[in-house]
Amino acid sequence: MGIQNHELKHDLKTRHVTMISIGGVIGAGLFIGSGTMIMSAGPGALISYIIAGLMIVLVMRMLGEMAVVNPDSGSFATYAQQAFGPWAGYTIGWLYWFNWVIIVAIEATLLGTFVHNWIPSIPAWVASLVFPILMTATNVFSVKAYGEFEYWLAFIKVSAIIIFLCVGTVIIFGWFPGVKATGITSLMSGSGFFPHGWMPVLLSVIFITFSLSGSEVAAIAAGESENPEKNIIKAINAVVWRLLLFFVGSVAILVMIIPQNAKDLLQSPYASVFDMAGLPAAAQVMNGIIFISLLSVLNSGLYTSSRMLYSLSKKGTAPKFLSRVSKRGIPLWALAVSVIFTYIFTTFKFVSPNGLFVFLANASGGVTIVMYIFIAFSHIRLRLRAEKNDPKKLKVKMWLFPHLTYATIIALFIIFVAQAFIDSMREQFYLTSLLTILVIGSYFLFFRKKEKVKNQSDIGFNSEKIVND
Repeated sequence: MGIQNHELKHDLKTRHVTMISIGGVIGAGLFIGSGTMIMSAGPGALISYIIAGLMIVLVMRMLGEMAVVNPDSGSFATYAQQAFGPWAGYTIGWLYWFNWVIIVAIEATLLGTFVHNWIPSIPAWVASLVFPILMTATNVFSVKAYGEFEYWLAFIKVSAIIIFLCVGTVIIFGWFPGVKATGITSLMSGSGFFPHGWMPVLLSVIFITFSLSGSEVAAIAAGESENPEKNIIKAINAVVWRLLLFFVGSVAILVMIIPQNAKDLLQSPYASVFDMAGLPAAAQVMNGIIFISLLSVLNSGLYTSSRMLYSLSKKGTAPKFLSRVSKRGIPLWALAVSVIFTYIFTTFKFVSPNGLFVFLANASGGVTIVMYIFIAFSHIRLRLRAEKNDPKKLKVKMWLFPHLTYATIIALFIIFVAQAFIDSMREQFYLTSLLTILVIGSYFLFFRKKEKVKNQSDIGFNSEKIVND
């Protein structure tokens, strides 16, 4: 490939990182999944989104604190290694890479289905294989090209939600002619705020927490920005209020406009509200927004997986050639390997959709919570170390440390273990747990001995140098 040993470029602007941070969590899960949560928990789904949103905000605050001290493309994998040793960085790095490659494959197949539904003459599998190539092109050219493309994809998603918030607010206050919404009183209508009790509300927190992953991509991208420290602080602050505004605000509007028993409207809730407002082709417009959301996640997935693979290679826990960087500052080998595995997993979707593909998807399904748990534990150790060695580096601090961090860890463990008691998530719990154990075991089996040999050779070299001196 003609790749020499160059360095990653710092070409991402502040606006890129800020938009990537919020765009990362806005996906099809919000535009479609919110309706499912409301059907399950009623207006109480609003509480579910508040709890899940606050949890993600706390995790991002921890990550932001560590990232300001040490901006790095390996992000939380690097911090896990600094906190607990190479095995931790190896574990979370490979799990996260695998998770994103699976996500990219899923997004590719969903995009292929969209195209097939729009143009039946194009087979879904053909369209599915085209999109990774298109997104690879944006990633290959330069990190700035990726950032610019992702900025505009995220901008469209954010704009759609802002328009929705405005339209919904106008309807609730009765300012929209011909459209009536009962507003706050609708929250207590029918069977009340918790029509099915508290259990669906708590279960919804689990599903929502998984769907909100993606904001951590900003911490990885900030490592390639022009001013990492400043951009991380801005991105973290943006996530805090935008996450709550966009997710909690839009769900609040949904439960105040769409009746609890209107299951047909909740199938595609955002389109339903636009349709109620008389906006033309609301369903088609929302399909376009969902399509863009899928494209955005695929684009970020290729970027993130390549940078994580690059970071693993730099740490010596992935083949050395994967850390080679082109003149444009792109780890092309790491990107190429990620794309190759994306195609392999995408092929599984069409060859064995209910067998091998589901098995792999379930194995990666709980990785997000495992990653959050690693982030929280790493934060405790690195925060205590920083306070002891150099407190001035802590320009962003986690609130109420260490109490909120411990509370977050407990909540994350509850969410992870709760999967074992939910029929639809039980297989995911066991497979993710098994995968995590296998990855940890593979480190001690294949890399631990090499590390000892390297350390011993380094000690021998240093001793010989001292004697000679």
